[in-house]
Amino acid sequence: MSLDLSVLILARNEQDNIGECIASVQKNLDVGEIVVIDDDSTDDTAVIARDMGARVIRHSLAGSFGQQQTFAITQARCRWVYCIDADERMTEPLGEEVAKAVEKNEPFAYWNARLNHFCGVEIRHGGWFPDYGIHLFPKEGSYVTGAVHQEIHVPYPARRLPERAYLYHRTYVSWEQYLRKLNSYTTLGARKKYEGGGRVGFFGIFAHVVWGVFKFYVIERGFLDGREGVLLAISHGVSVFMKYSKLYYLGRGIGETP
Repeated sequence: MSLDLSVLILARNEQDNIGECIASVQKNLDVGEIVVIDDDSTDDTAVIARDMGARVIRHSLAGSFGQQQTFAITQARCRWVYCIDADERMTEPLGEEVAKAVEKNEPFAYWNARLNHFCGVEIRHGGWFPDYGIHLFPKEGSYVTGAVHQEIHVPYPARRLPERAYLYHRTYVSWEQYLRKLNSYTTLGARKKYEGGGRVGFFGIFAHVVWGVFKFYVIERGFLDGREGVLLAISHGVSVFMKYSKLYYLGRGIGETP
């Protein structure tokens, strides 16, 4: 008997990922349904998902991951929902823990770990692991906010699944992919801080960069990831610099305002 669980996937032009993502769920969980919310893809994302038995709903992102994920939750037909991205993969230990939680049917939300990869290398330090987040929760009363780095709101106490029960996350498969996303992510991050009343002075930009690199590489032990740890510490500094530089100019009324 299938679990009373809807697996929700947000996707746009994910033809290279969506098949493996759905297959990983089907291999490790017997779910009530898999729902793909397709943000007007121009590739074969929707076709692949339907061929694999997923229910595909076309719905525009409209600049907000939060509203898109909330929409996905409203479309779920089961009591429980599990949110997974197209570039994530369900693992066997995680599938076992999710099944146990749904079968118990207790009013809790569940956090699980995520093992992030960079250019094919597992990254276990620098704040990249265990990278806990809420993925499993009852549908009723739950919603999501935030244009990017969204926040899931649930009216239930939270529990953490064991660290060994993690998602496999193909975070960035190449430097090109990382750099393509860097500009948009730092813009959205700057807007979020600006809207929350955040401001930064000229010298504050560099203070944030120094602290960000030090925290990533030393406090969060990014150095233990070897060469990738060094490269990611530097790239993290670049990301911090871009975000706070954009915030600096937003505060001066220069550039695109929220």
